[in-house]
Amino acid sequence: MKRLFSILAITGLMTFGNVQAQDSTQAAAPATEQVADTTATVATTDEATATTDEAAATEEATFTQSMKKRFIEGGPVWMSPVLLCLILGLAIAIERIIYLNLSSINTKKFVTDVESALNSGGIEAAKEVSKNTAGPVASIFYQGLERSSHGLESAEKSIVAYGGVQMGQLEKNVSWVSLFIALAPMLGFLGTVIGMIEAFDQIESAGSMEPSLVAGGIKVALLTTVFGLIVAMILQVFYNYITAKIDSIVNDMEDASISLVDMLSDYFKEKVNK
Repeated sequence: MKRLFSILAITGLMTFGNVQAQDSTQAAAPATEQVADTTATVATTDEATATTDEAAATEEATFTQSMKKRFIEGGPVWMSPVLLCLILGLAIAIERIIYLNLSSINTKKFVTDVESALNSGGIEAAKEVSKNTAGPVASIFYQGLERSSHGLESAEKSIVAYGGVQMGQLEKNVSWVSLFIALAPMLGFLGTVIGMIEAFDQIESAGSMEPSLVAGGIKVALLTTVFGLIVAMILQVFYNYITAKIDSIVNDMEDASISLVDMLSDYFKEKVNK
């Protein structure tokens, strides 16, 4: 009896274990399929992303190569001067932009500091504030305060004279940028005209008007004009920014100079009254 009970118990356990194992296998199968699907989806997404990146890189490389090819087709004789105009123009423009940005200060705060120093410590204190501040406005103030010992009229003349010197420093080499703006398209047009002349020479030598004979020469000739115009447009943007910056600094110089003359006038009046 005990042996029969033991056999039935073992049989039941084995049956239950097999059912549970089947259930686990069936449950694991969808999970495995889901993981496989997810992996396949991720792989497909990665492939799509890689394809997109490769397409973008190819497009960028194609644009760069196309521009390089067009530049070479234009010919080194005429394209090199145009490129030189771009390089020199950008170098001067960047140098001027850096110089002008370093020359810009908070003019209102500076005038207030000088006025406070002038009222509390006199001319020497105001000169010290001007000396420790960079920019053309501070330089004009220092020169005006330096000459104030000779009288208000002498200080005004010094401010006007040194203001002209500072304006010259601000506008230094800017005329070269405008020259390159005008020169680049002129070189392009010159290359185009000479290229057209060469194309007509080929027509004259051939004795017939064949499009394939002159199309390549005309295309090459027009490329110089395209690149010349591109260089001029790029430099024109920088030139306009530079001139606007110079005008802003000059306006600050003029306003600050008027304020300095008023401060010195009030200072001398108070000094005479004392």
